[in-house]
Amino acid sequence: MKIKSSLSKLLPVLLFICIISCQSIKNVKAEAKKLPERPNIIFMMSDDHAYQAISAYSNHLIETPNIDRIANKGIKFTNACVSNSICAPARATILTGKHCHMHGKVDNVFPFDESQTTFPQIMQKAGYKTAMFGKLHFGNNPKGIDEFKILPGQGRYYNPIFNTNEGQITVEGYVTDIIMDMTLDWLKENKENDQPFMLFSMQKAPHREWLPAPRHFKEYTKKTFIEPETLFDDYEGRGSAAKTAEMNLLKHMNWAGDAKIYPELMKELGLKDESGWDLEAFEREVGAMNDEQRAVWDSIYGPVMEDFKEKYPNMDDKALMKWRYQRYMQDYLGCIASVDENVGRLLDYLKETGLDENTVIIYTSDQGFYLGEHGWFDKRFVYDESFKTPLLIKWPNVIAPGITNTEMVQNLDFAQTILEIAGVKAPADMQGESLVPLLIGNYSEWTRDAVYYHYYEYPGIHMVKRHYAIITQEYKLAHFYYDVDEWELYDRKKDPQEMKNVVNDPAYADIVVKLKKQLTELREQYGDSSELDQKILQKYLEAKNNPDIETVPLH
Repeated sequence: MKIKSSLSKLLPVLLFICIISCQSIKNVKAEAKKLPERPNIIFMMSDDHAYQAISAYSNHLIETPNIDRIANKGIKFTNACVSNSICAPARATILTGKHCHMHGKVDNVFPFDESQTTFPQIMQKAGYKTAMFGKLHFGNNPKGIDEFKILPGQGRYYNPIFNTNEGQITVEGYVTDIIMDMTLDWLKENKENDQPFMLFSMQKAPHREWLPAPRHFKEYTKKTFIEPETLFDDYEGRGSAAKTAEMNLLKHMNWAGDAKIYPELMKELGLKDESGWDLEAFEREVGAMNDEQRAVWDSIYGPVMEDFKEKYPNMDDKALMKWRYQRYMQDYLGCIASVDENVGRLLDYLKETGLDENTVIIYTSDQGFYLGEHGWFDKRFVYDESFKTPLLIKWPNVIAPGITNTEMVQNLDFAQTILEIAGVKAPADMQGESLVPLLIGNYSEWTRDAVYYHYYEYPGIHMVKRHYAIITQEYKLAHFYYDVDEWELYDRKKDPQEMKNVVNDPAYADIVVKLKKQLTELREQYGDSSELDQKILQKYLEAKNNPDIETVPLH
């Protein structure tokens, strides 16, 4: 009886301790999830930087120790992707958080809908100081940006022109270094300012025509790179879209602009300007060099071309393909080397000044890129090398270092993610999903298991057919339309190189039915439809045939 009496007296005390303990645990969890208020945000984006050319993803081509620092101290997304793999549309999607058919920039022909709100405008209104340096690719006056220096159109690698708040300027030097100089100068000028900032540092490199800096072309023209397994792909397991695309290294890459063969050597060897703008591209880029820069260029590329001149008469198509691949990689990866160095300059400055402690760093590309896989260069297709993009995010004391995430995240999500990081409410009409739950480990709050893709620019450069698709971690179902009506299904786990279309394989019949249903639902969810496809197509065809309509440069 005494024991029971004692327990009766102790029970309320124990219950009180339990309640207090539970409340404490709840408070600890709440505190753990509380994010730093209004951190600085730096958004670094390169142009056409393939994930295969970042050693955090794979080091079979190049080491990128500085970009890797972001991955090592933060999170790496291995299924990050885009909603439309082409420059200007991808950038418009990033800024608006909307699919292309919603913001109007469906391709490089259609204009951006200027009535659209961009997330920098929202950040600016919320009290963030905003700046943008580098390549935007559409428009000369970015909305919501306090200070900008942006390249007109594609810009050029040497002695580039910039549009600024105060007019146009020309800066002597190499574009990747110059853009980072501008970025660092702005940080130094604003280091005493307590106002949080949203800074865009957006590189032109490694966009075509791939002109490295002298310090890198001296090195990379001497390198030899491993060939992809699918370099000589015959597209046997795919549909007509892959077979008719004009992205082959041997058949469609320019001799002068891309491979850097001097125009006079082209004439001597009987090599033709198949694109109609090959010689113009060479003159635009190499012709922009001053005498000193050109002398250094000629001292390296001159002997390379003399060697080609000697070998060319005895080269068959296979040998030419191999040569073109090596020339491509030497210049493309030489451009990447400069991007990586300049990322290092920024990270070093942030660490030296202590800014790194309260600054979120994002590194990405506007889309993926083919590095000889399937014999291709460029992008546009929903196939992985084009569709997937690098995405690395570092947020000190919030993101645990060295995380790898496989969720289907998209450039559609960037605007809402950055707004949530800044503590700013995103507009209801944005169509993405904030990545913050994935950044802080609240995985149960992530709701998406499939993404939507739609490519429009056909007929046009590279002749990649119009298509839309649904992609999950396991499968990819695409519908090619307009002048064909073809479906393709790829098993992403069993066939990561996407060599065999299994849409008609009976073993995948149920998967096809399920994915087609999901695709229809996604199109409805995002406001896309067959009727809209046809409306956009007709406007495109009219614009393509109207010489008075100004378009964004395609190459």
